[in-house]
Amino acid sequence: MPGFADSFWSSDYAAANSFFLSFLFLGLGILFSKLQQGVIENRQLLIVSRMRAEAEELYGQKLGEIPLTVDKVQGGFSRDDGASVRKAYEGVRTEMEDAARNHRKIAQNIRDLVVNPFSRWCDAHEARIQDSQDELQTRIKTHDRQLEQVKKLRNNYFNKSRLLEDLEEENKLAFQDPETSPKNKIPEIKVDKEEGPEEEEEPYEIGDETYQPDQVKKILAHMLNNIKMGETKVPILGTYQNTSAGSDIVEYLQKNMNTSSVSYAERIGQDLVTHGFLRLVGNVGNTFANSSKMSYQWRPKAFQLSGVPEKKAALGRTFSLNAAGNDPNSIDSPVIGTVNEYLEKWNMLGTAFPNETPSDRMRREAREADERYKAGVRRLDELRCELEEAIFDHLRFLERCELDRLKAIKTVVLDFSGTISNVIPSLQSTVDKLVLYQETVQPLGDLRYLLENYRTGSFIPKVVTYENYYNRVDEDTFGVDLEARARADKKRVPIVVTTLLTYLDHHYPDLEGDEARRNVWLIEVPLHQVHKLRAKVNHGKTFSPEILQEFDIPTIASLLKLYLRELPDSLVSSHVYEIIRTIYQTPAGEMPDDARRVPVLQQTLSQLRLTNIATLDACMNHFTRLIELTSADETYVTALATTIAPCVLRPRVESSLTMEERHAYRLVRDLFAHKDAIFSELKRLSALTHSSSISRPSGNLAAATAPGVGGGPGNGGVGNRPRAISTDESNRKAHMEERTRALLEKANGGRSRATSPAPSPRASTHRRERSIGGPETRFPIQTSPTASGERHRQSIGPILGVKRSSLEVPGDGIAAAGIVDPSTTGANGGASGLEASALPADGTSSGSPADKRSNVNRSSVRFVGGRRIVPVAAGGSAGATGASTAGAAAPASESGSVDESGSHRHSQYAVTLVDRPMD
Repeated sequence: MPGFADSFWSSDYAAANSFFLSFLFLGLGILFSKLQQGVIENRQLLIVSRMRAEAEELYGQKLGEIPLTVDKVQGGFSRDDGASVRKAYEGVRTEMEDAARNHRKIAQNIRDLVVNPFSRWCDAHEARIQDSQDELQTRIKTHDRQLEQVKKLRNNYFNKSRLLEDLEEENKLAFQDPETSPKNKIPEIKVDKEEGPEEEEEPYEIGDETYQPDQVKKILAHMLNNIKMGETKVPILGTYQNTSAGSDIVEYLQKNMNTSSVSYAERIGQDLVTHGFLRLVGNVGNTFANSSKMSYQWRPKAFQLSGVPEKKAALGRTFSLNAAGNDPNSIDSPVIGTVNEYLEKWNMLGTAFPNETPSDRMRREAREADERYKAGVRRLDELRCELEEAIFDHLRFLERCELDRLKAIKTVVLDFSGTISNVIPSLQSTVDKLVLYQETVQPLGDLRYLLENYRTGSFIPKVVTYENYYNRVDEDTFGVDLEARARADKKRVPIVVTTLLTYLDHHYPDLEGDEARRNVWLIEVPLHQVHKLRAKVNHGKTFSPEILQEFDIPTIASLLKLYLRELPDSLVSSHVYEIIRTIYQTPAGEMPDDARRVPVLQQTLSQLRLTNIATLDACMNHFTRLIELTSADETYVTALATTIAPCVLRPRVESSLTMEERHAYRLVRDLFAHKDAIFSELKRLSALTHSSSISRPSGNLAAATAPGVGGGPGNGGVGNRPRAISTDESNRKAHMEERTRALLEKANGGRSRATSPAPSPRASTHRRERSIGGPETRFPIQTSPTASGERHRQSIGPILGVKRSSLEVPGDGIAAAGIVDPSTTGANGGASGLEASALPADGTSSGSPADKRSNVNRSSVRFVGGRRIVPVAAGGSAGATGASTAGAAAPASESGSVDESGSHRHSQYAVTLVDRPMD
């Protein structure tokens, strides 16, 4: 069951424009309204007990008056001493006295056991609730003020940065030609038109409130008409009109603006000075104080805004220094105004930057505004953390208070029934009902009812991060978008996540027993301790794991949960929340089984960004490995999934409907159960998406020219074997040069050639090799003795290695080596032809086993310019190797040149290919 600490939060618990609205209509306001309702319930129960005691007391008094009243009657049962009827009467009379005594005892017991102790407890309980409410109000109000200050600092920083950027752009364009230089007056006109109305409509912040211009107009008009104004004479400077003493202004503020203290009134007066409505006369500076000796002049701005006419100076009164040049529209002397402005700007004359250029001043101001904004954000973050800690502490405290109140009511009802049942057996049936009533009071049930019907949301902190003008995220780690953080870290998963998970993996063995390891993720760590660790790593940089050694393992796990909760969006984005809801809201009869639900989850999670998928995969790997290694039972898996569900999936807006949904929990359970199936498919889809970005032509070329394709030595003669796409670019330049030279030689050949009918060793590429001669001389075979001098080679560059016009085969091995059945070869010129070519012409095996292995299994085949080149090996295997690829002229030409000093040196007969017309 969730507690107060995780139930009465709201999305803008500390970010509303009005503090009272945010407090009254959000989570804390609802909670305190229910707690105040409990205080009233205590009073009602106390009133019932007190009135029952008074009723019992009155009833006892009336019963006690019965014997006294009866005894006043003379001549009745008192005259009959031995009658049985008198004994019955006296018994009845005695029962009346006993009944009166019993009822008075009941009244006294109710006061002693119920009214007095419960009254004291109710007063203390009400004081505790009020103290918590007052403290949280103060903290939230402080946070709101700092938030408004941060907004102002942010606007100032952005304005300064924008002005600096404009100045730098102007400096860049300053020395260009007149044709390209912009006109100087156009920006000035646009700025005046755009910025003028914004300054007029800007609201005023006076004290703790923000007023619109029309409200300020009414306030100033009322102040000018009710505050005492007069003249103030200042030696040398002359006489100031429309002045008021500081004490008069403070007195007005206390009467009309409900200022609770003099300091708050002085702060309002200081804001009036800051906005230009007042100024100090006769002294240096502009500080407002509650003093009758300090006078403040109402400036013309106040009269213009309020519409109250100014009080002009008398016509006959002049000043010796301003006899000439008086402005009839101003109540101040030019000399007096000049001297006053001189005194006000005394510090500006003694500036610390005397030789500063305008561009340097703008850079300095932008830098200072940036530093102030950073400091304000850090202060706001500190206040927010302190506020959240205080809210956590108070919510837990208030939960205990409410539980104690319910238990106290249970005790009061029990004591109330006991005071009656122990004295009056005749009221046993009533007492039994009271006992039954007190047995029906269930404190935990009432607390659960309160949570289920009035909770406003779980703990999802709203982080105000530093917004850099240039969109850099190197100042914060927490509260930053996950993909932006990963991009800044240059990792697929943010470094903070991998560091924390790795640290936990390394330190699980330090814990004693699997129970301690499993409880790492279930222990509730105090928020102030987690914030202490957060402050040490929240700097936007990579942090050392040594920092984590200062804290225990549950704090590290809680820091990771806090990081996931402070993300702007949940790990599984809220955009797919409705899809997840649809998956799990299927009726029980139509609910798909795991085999049908897993593909739907795969398709849904594939919509997430790669960073979210990778981070989710890392977390699920960690949790499933922890569950497996510690042999966790179903109870622990349920508790773990419930704990991390808000960290994995949250709705975009939490409402009373989403709070009761358990889709996030069921998603986590499915991720636990089907992690391998889900994430293997997601990784496959990610790999396909990534590989689709590779160029298709280059991929085909690499596949066609990769060693081992087809029947070459690289694959051991196995045809159609799938090969990975080669991305080797180490010899790209050399291959391009060879290809260029081959194209040039081919273009200069000047002869068109028909395609060769011989099968290519690279049949899978559907390329056909061309013979050397023209179409009129195709494959005539002449059997004649051939001398070694008749053999010649024709080189066309490195694209084909070495190409020749005649192919010599030993005479004894014509049938074995010169004519090869294509059916005996592989699909792409496979191992069969290659192994046949490795034998000498006489059909016997020559050379050592090592030579055979070198010729066949480890042949140094290389690919140049899209063709397979087989270098000539030493010894008797060279000729055979060249003559064995597919048994045709074109494959033989690709296999390289035959060394004239090789295995053909002993042959006297050969088959020679001569360029001449066919018979």
